[in-house]
Parts: sequence; structure tokens; C-alpha cells
Amino acid sequence: MDDQSDGRQGNGRNLKLPVPGKRNILITSALPYVNNIPHLGTIIGCVLSADVFARYCRLRGYNAVYICGTDEYGTATETKAREENCTPQQICDKYYAIHKEVYDWFDICFDEFGRTSTPQQTEVCQSIFKKLMENGWLTENTMQQLFCETCNRFLADRLVEGSCPVLDCNNDSARGDQCDKCGKLLNPTELKDPRCKICQARPCIRDTDHLFLELPLLKDKLEEYISDISVAGSWSQNAIQTTYAWLKEGLKSRCITRDLKWGVPVPHEKFKDKVFYVWFDAPIGYISITSCYTPDWEKWWKNPEDVELYQFMGKDNVPFHTVMFPSTLIGTGEKWTLMKSISVTEYLMYEAGKFSKSKGTGIFGNDVQDTNIPVEVWRYYLLTNRPEVSDTLFTWTDLQAKLNTELLNNLGNFINRVLSFIAKPQGLGYGSIIPDASGAESHSLTKRFAERIGICVDQYIEAMEKVKLKQALKIAMSISSEGNAYLQESQFWKLYKQDQASCSLVVKTSAGLVYLLACLLEPFMPSFSLKVLKELNLPPENQFSLRVENGDLEKAKKPWEILPAGHKIGTPDPLFKELKDEEVEAFRKKFSGSQAERVAKGEAEARKLAEQLEQTKV
Repeated sequence: MDDQSDGRQGNGRNLKLPVPGKRNILITSALPYVNNIPHLGTIIGCVLSADVFARYCRLRGYNAVYICGTDEYGTATETKAREENCTPQQICDKYYAIHKEVYDWFDICFDEFGRTSTPQQTEVCQSIFKKLMENGWLTENTMQQLFCETCNRFLADRLVEGSCPVLDCNNDSARGDQCDKCGKLLNPTELKDPRCKICQARPCIRDTDHLFLELPLLKDKLEEYISDISVAGSWSQNAIQTTYAWLKEGLKSRCITRDLKWGVPVPHEKFKDKVFYVWFDAPIGYISITSCYTPDWEKWWKNPEDVELYQFMGKDNVPFHTVMFPSTLIGTGEKWTLMKSISVTEYLMYEAGKFSKSKGTGIFGNDVQDTNIPVEVWRYYLLTNRPEVSDTLFTWTDLQAKLNTELLNNLGNFINRVLSFIAKPQGLGYGSIIPDASGAESHSLTKRFAERIGICVDQYIEAMEKVKLKQALKIAMSISSEGNAYLQESQFWKLYKQDQASCSLVVKTSAGLVYLLACLLEPFMPSFSLKVLKELNLPPENQFSLRVENGDLEKAKKPWEILPAGHKIGTPDPLFKELKDEEVEAFRKKFSGSQAERVAKGEAEARKLAEQLEQTKV
């Protein structure tokens, strides 16, 4: 068990609980929806980013728990089930397994990866609803809703498409709840030229009764929380801008019920045929999934004195996490752990347009497994391209450049130079043995080098603490560049013949730096770090650590002290492989168009091949 946690055994694993006086960090990633295979935008937008921070927290010895899962209720699931001619539960079971497989491939290390279609979700959701009802924050209201006479049903937000009403937006496929082009949150009745997504008929408007959360009445308490915590939690600028835009526009009552079957039932006699709106119940999924992780979930979620909540998401999810979810929890009158820090990404664009699960455009989680490009390369590329301030663009040539230049020629080259030299037989190298060395403090080149590394490590820690992941990764990679420069300046190949003592110091320092790089890069590329451990002949369970109390940070500033003299390393192998131009072109062709178009193309090619084989037989 992590020695930072007070845990109980459950399902054959050690469960972490908050420890008073320790840094207890609860990390959540926006729950990915189960209407399709996750694409790279989903992965970098929340799941991967949160994983990097969770791994960093474990490196520091913080008592951290990473919670995520699939968001399974709502219209999109019903629609997908209709498309695939099965039940919503069958759709959820199918795509939950697919999501889990994709995240396992990406080395995402959850403490709990759950789902929202559970009895625990119903229990927690209905309990919160009852508190809001008791405290007078909910009202009944009649609203006008689009009704499809052809389908004989009220149309939930995502079952309606039409033209966005925002001036100059010109998006003719805006959804009933939000326009993906301009980001405006909508009501379905605001759409121009609305159409039913099922049958394409123009719907009419009918009255229907619903329950509303009175956000205007909670405004003062919410604004007090936001003004305090957005500063204390160093909220990202895009989160602050979006949140204050909502507040400036004026909070409105938000409908929390829907005319659907697939969802958490409303425990109210008048509304028993309705379910909760997915954006009321989805964030509550964080809590219910934690309750699946441990029966003592309240020690995480009702413990604001001892627990810090860090949340990761894409920009379209911000108002639901900074306005609606906190308002819901505040309205219960109970002492909840509210979000301290929010990390928000903009959109990752794909060569010609936006990644889209619903439209099937972009690179999807199952696609990357077909490329033979290792997971550490995908993680590195996505994290260097993380859209923190503005939208970023995925291109195959950029992936190629980052792999060949930064990973192969910089990082891989440094590690291979150091370990290959140590592995050479005595007389040419060190016979795979880390040499003994002394006098680092009086060796000016090494002393200056160590000072620069010390500054980089401090900057890395500062960036990671502020969840500036892209910046931290850049700093870690700069240490590799420093290492290459140190080797060049020392001319160790000459020192080996001319000054054995200095050469041993340079080599021992460089070998320590190899280990330090593997440690700093573990949150970003864990499989890479495991490969480095193997080449250093250190066991996989050898735990990387950056704990102050263990002296790890001080040791990082004296790299010659990291690995013991006399340690025998393993066999060095190239860590990265060049990506060639013809491979890039092949990938670009293979993954052009939508998923449906790719399937059709694959089927057409299969038919053509079958015909050719038939003709050959004839």
C-alpha cells in the first residue's frame, strides 16, 4: 500500500483514504460519453492529462486518487442504441469495454474507472435531488419543447438539429443543447429551421412540465466560491473567462429533468415518468464512481478541509463544472469537497477539421493501435500538442517531426550514447559497470551542469504543481538537450584515454541523468521509463520518486550520486525508431475521411480483392 494513505482492503486491492495532515488529492477526468470509440481529442482533453497529473502526484508521495468512468445516460445513448438496433444497456456495455481497452493501451492508470449506469449513481443522484428539494432550490415550470409527431415523442436536446441562432455563426448543424462551432449553449426551441434527428421531419412545439434548479437564488454563494477558489486554485485562463461570461450574462433557472426513459428516475410522484437531465447527473458520476471504489467515499467528497479536488476537461464542459455542479452541491447545504483546480483544454483539430465522435472524423483510440507507433510516442505527441491556450492541429508530418527530432535525435540519442559507452568492454568502455567517481564539486564543467539541472528540476516541479503539463514536459526534455551538450563539451571519448578520473565522473553523472530523465518523464511516457529501467538493469518495481522527505529532489541536483558505483547495467537498445516519409503518407491516406467512409473503403477493397481471387481461380 502507498505509505501516504490510510487504506482498507477491497476487491483484492488497497484503497486509499484521506490522511489528515497529508496532501490528499482527488483527481477527476470529464467522463467520456459511450456513444463511440474515444478519439485523440477526448484522450488529450481530459483522460491523458489527468493521468499525467495523477502520476506526478504519486511521484511526489501525495495521497492521490484518480477517478473516471463512462457517462452512459441520456439521448446520445438512446440514439446510438436505435442506430445499432439494440438496448441502451447493451450499447453501454459494448462501449464501456472499448473505452477501457483504449485507455489501458494508452497506459492510463485510474484508481477507479467506473460507469454512471449503476445503482450507486441512482442512490447518490436521488439523495442530492431530495436535499435540493427540501432546501427550496427546485421549482416546477411548464416549458415549451419540440415534439415530433412522426416519431410521437418529445425530442431531447440532442435529437434536434438546426441552424445556430447566433449572428454570423452560420452553423446549420447545431445541436439542440449547444453549437459546436461557436460554443453557445442553446435551448432546442432557439434553433432556426429545426429538424428531428431521427426522421428529419420538422417538429412542432408542445407544453411539458419539468423541474428547474434555481441558479439565480444560489448566485451569491456561487460567486463567493468562484472568486475565492479561482485564485487559490490557479484556474486556467480559459476556465475563468468562460465562467465569468456565464455570470455576466446572468444565471438562469436550468431544467434538470428530461422526457426520456434511459437515465436516473426522478423520485417525485408528478415526474416519475421522467429522468434527470444528463448534465445534472453526469458530474454526480464522479461521486458515485468513488462510492464504487470505497464505501468510505464521503471521506473524499465531504472533506473540504483535508482534500483538494483537481478536475480535467475540454472547454465545452467548463460551465457545467464551474457553475452547475458547484451550485448543485452548495444547494444541498452539506459540506462537500468543491473543486479547487480546473485544467481546461481547447480543441485538438485533425488536419482538415475538428475531431468528432458523432461524425466519426479524426484518429480514434483503436486506430493508433493499427499504426505500430509505440504508445509512448502517441502520449508524447499529444502532450506536446496539448491545446492549453488555443486550438492545436494534429498533422502526421508534425508527429513525424516530433518523433524523429525530439525523441529519437535528442532523448534517445543521449541515453543511447551514455549507456552504449558504459556497455563497451574494458579498454573501450566500462564493461557495463557504473564507474566510481569523486571530485564533482571541484570539476567546473560538471558543477555548472548540475546547477543548470537543479534549476530545470525546480522549474519542472513548479510547472507541474500549477498543472502546466506542456511546459513541464518541455523543461524535462531540455534536460536531455543539456545532457547532450554536456557530453559534447566534456569530449568524454578523449577523456577516457587522457583523464580516466574526469571521464568516470562525466559518465557516472550522465548515467544518473538517464535515470533522472526516466523519473521526470514517467508521468508523460511511463512505458518509455520502464524501458530505461530495463536498460539500467533496475527492477520494474523500482519506484521513481520526487519526495522532499526522502531527499530525492536534492539528489536530483547531484546526478553523480543517483546510481551507485559498481552497478551493472543491462543491454542498451535504441528506444525510438525513425518514422519515414512513405509511412506518413500511408497513414494520411488510411485515416482520411470519417470512420464510416473508412469502413466502406475497406469493404470495397475487400470485395475487389475477393473478385480478383475469384478471377484467378477461373
